[in-house]
Amino acid sequence: MLKEKIKILAKDFAPALIDIRRHLHANPELSYQEFATSQYVQQQLSALGIPFEIKASTGILATIKGKNPDSKVIALRADMDALPILEENDVPYRSVNNGVMHACGHDVHTTVLLGAAKILQHLKEEWEGTIQLIFQPGEERNPGGASYMIKEGVLENPRPSGIVALHVHPGLDVGKLSFRKGRVMASADEIYITIRSKGGHAAAPHLTADTVLIAANLIVSLQQIISRNNSPISPSVLSICSVQGGNTTNVIPSEVKLMGTFRAMDEEWRYKAHELIRKQAVGLVESMGAEIDLHIDIGYPTVDNDPVFTSAAWALANEFMEQKNVEETELRMGAEDFGYYTQVIPGCFFRLGVRNESKGIIHQVHTPKFDIDESAIEIGAGMMAYLGIALK
Repeated sequence: MLKEKIKILAKDFAPALIDIRRHLHANPELSYQEFATSQYVQQQLSALGIPFEIKASTGILATIKGKNPDSKVIALRADMDALPILEENDVPYRSVNNGVMHACGHDVHTTVLLGAAKILQHLKEEWEGTIQLIFQPGEERNPGGASYMIKEGVLENPRPSGIVALHVHPGLDVGKLSFRKGRVMASADEIYITIRSKGGHAAAPHLTADTVLIAANLIVSLQQIISRNNSPISPSVLSICSVQGGNTTNVIPSEVKLMGTFRAMDEEWRYKAHELIRKQAVGLVESMGAEIDLHIDIGYPTVDNDPVFTSAAWALANEFMEQKNVEETELRMGAEDFGYYTQVIPGCFFRLGVRNESKGIIHQVHTPKFDIDESAIEIGAGMMAYLGIALK
């Protein structure tokens, strides 16, 4: 049975895949700078005899054809970039690139997809259709590598009937997967505000507009956009995360800068909120006597898992893993540029459990101590290969 063959191969390939993951983890590269990572992936694909094309400078589109290659096309995707974080793990595969770390698990995603590729290539005489492997750059930085890959045609000629990706989940025990139909991750837009006045002496605030006070009022005021205009049953978050202005105790600065993020699960509300933010910010700042520059950098859309396609993937996961090991993913306000793919074709974005408390593997993504239980790699590679073969 093909499912059992996949499991056996995933187990056989696991030690080599762990070596690949450790190489990638030790040599992380930032978004849109994944040159060595891309070369390494290309070498792995070439060794397997899998043809590929370069997309978006460091991205890769590889193709594996089974029997009757025109009968169906399924895409499997992984991201390759790392984060500007100094790793604190004391492990042999610790990052050698100071201040850069695979703290979001993209080394795992890339390894899993290479593992799936190895399994699929090994069994290509036993399954039907075509499977496309998308290794993309820049998931961690606007506008998102997925947008560039799509512009360069990875979803065309031929167009896949669906696309699948996974993401490590440190809140889920190793040996488990989780799925969710419909909206699963939020859109994410970046907000940049500069408030300006002529500045002045702190003892004479009446002679200028107090940019710090205005910024404080604006931060509080902006929260009312969410609480008073958005439906309380539609998740949305606006967070101002950086306030920069002034450098002493008795000078009102001429400029204060704010930076933050806006998240939403509803695309219509998302863009309505942008207009409300602009109107509120400009009106408040100007009414208090200062000037404002405001820029909203449009980021990733909502990740919207196609209900039919995801239901099929979920059912296949129940078969592959046993139903007791497959859970429902919680709704998350984090963002993922996989949302771009789901705007074009049906998609399924699921979670791979990597937590193991007995080994001290408990830290969240985007932290200096994030790591995984590497036995998750075998599970992820097998699951991705099975979904590529079994989904229609």
